[in-house]
Amino acid sequence: MTRLVVVTGSGRGLGFDIAERLARAGDRIVIAEKNADLAERAAATLHERGLDVTAVVADIADKASVEALATAVRQLGGADALVNNAALADGVGGDTFWELEEGFFQRVMTVNAYGTWLVSKHLFPQLAQSPAGAIVNIASDAALYGSPRLVHYVGSKGAVLAMTRSMARDAGPSGVRVNAVAPGLTRVEATESVPASRYRLYEDNRVLPRDQQPNDVSGVVQFLLSDAAGFITGQTIVVDGGFVMGH
Repeated sequence: MTRLVVVTGSGRGLGFDIAERLARAGDRIVIAEKNADLAERAAATLHERGLDVTAVVADIADKASVEALATAVRQLGGADALVNNAALADGVGGDTFWELEEGFFQRVMTVNAYGTWLVSKHLFPQLAQSPAGAIVNIASDAALYGSPRLVHYVGSKGAVLAMTRSMARDAGPSGVRVNAVAPGLTRVEATESVPASRYRLYEDNRVLPRDQQPNDVSGVVQFLLSDAAGFITGQTIVVDGGFVMGH
């Protein structure tokens, strides 16, 4: 079957790579992106490559926007799979937990944890109607390592890891699988502001001695959405070249 897969935050970076990989494998893709310019440019680029994509502008932390996304996806035939990729990664290597501003903590938690839940909630009725229903949440190995000066992001991605297990138990009776991928520090636009010291930390402690690229992650997402992973749910696959394994 040709699936319709919603990939949030797929206007650039890791989300774009995931969207392109799935589309090249034959899936129809909904690029759900808050930034309208990014959404349109991403869709145009993939159209030029002969791929079946539709851009929908959506703010995952806004209920009305997510409801509109769900309506748009239903009009396209209904979602078969969802990749919760959209997130804020601001402030890496910044403030300690006692220095962090309340509003900053709340904003990151709202987008990364609440937004992941909100999109899943509103698309689940469609996923439950699909024989291929599946969700992949993009978490982070930072939640397993306990990265310093990053408590807001670590907390939000830790929530995603825990939510994945609970969501899997809720969704199982409907035949919908829910898994997570926890990438390490990946070379994408969203991480350009990460301090050099944080990159060195990963470079010095990875088991596999090279930079992490988006396609290191997108292949695992593709696997988790495939029939080959049809009996896997509630699991997290860490994709970080062995960085967390050494701690």
